[in-house]
Amino acid sequence: MTAKLFASLLFLACPFSMIAQTNSLTAKEVLAKSIKYHDPKGKWENGKFDLKLKESRPNGTFRETELAINNKNRVFELSQKRDNRLIYRYVKEGQCENKLDGATTFSEEENEKFKLDCAYSTRMKDYYMYLYGLPMKLRDPGTILKEEVALKDFQGTKLLEVKVTYDPEVGADTWYFYFNPSTYALSGYRFYHDESKNDGEYILLSGEEQIGPLRLPKTRAWYTHKEDKLLGTDELVK
Repeated sequence: MTAKLFASLLFLACPFSMIAQTNSLTAKEVLAKSIKYHDPKGKWENGKFDLKLKESRPNGTFRETELAINNKNRVFELSQKRDNRLIYRYVKEGQCENKLDGATTFSEEENEKFKLDCAYSTRMKDYYMYLYGLPMKLRDPGTILKEEVALKDFQGTKLLEVKVTYDPEVGADTWYFYFNPSTYALSGYRFYHDESKNDGEYILLSGEEQIGPLRLPKTRAWYTHKEDKLLGTDELVK
């Protein structure tokens, strides 16, 4: 057999090899491999991380957000510049503190505009901790992984697809996560409130930043399912 023929046969065999490998993996195994890629030293659960984000919107506006995450002490802090104002949120196990330009008292109008209440600050904590803690957050209690793994096309790339739902007290949305079949890096995800209506959004991930021991996606681009409309781009600028 010539080297050229052998190379051609190897090329043809690769997709079938990948499919066979995919069929032999469970969702838990794919998740474990992805967590090993993104958090090789297992530091997320009890680590401290400082993140700086630039969140851009299609109309040309953007906001700067800084996150201080202390998972060991269950502390979340957010500092965000919006409309030339500085918003600060502190959340720890149900307790919270909100500030606007350093002040802890604000007008009714300011409170309504910037949502300076504990309920909203807690939602912000859950939002940022979930997104920037992926894929590690998929180990949280109440997370249900569909055991079967599929090799699916996600925006033009063949990736491993893992379906995730949640216990009712945790969440009602249906999520699909997509992993690189070679490295198991998280490459994108989508969610639906009602999949039959094709609602919800899909998120494309690109680039990578080293944040201490973590490898985190650098850029998230958000799109609607129905209109395929860009909603915004979030960039991790360290």
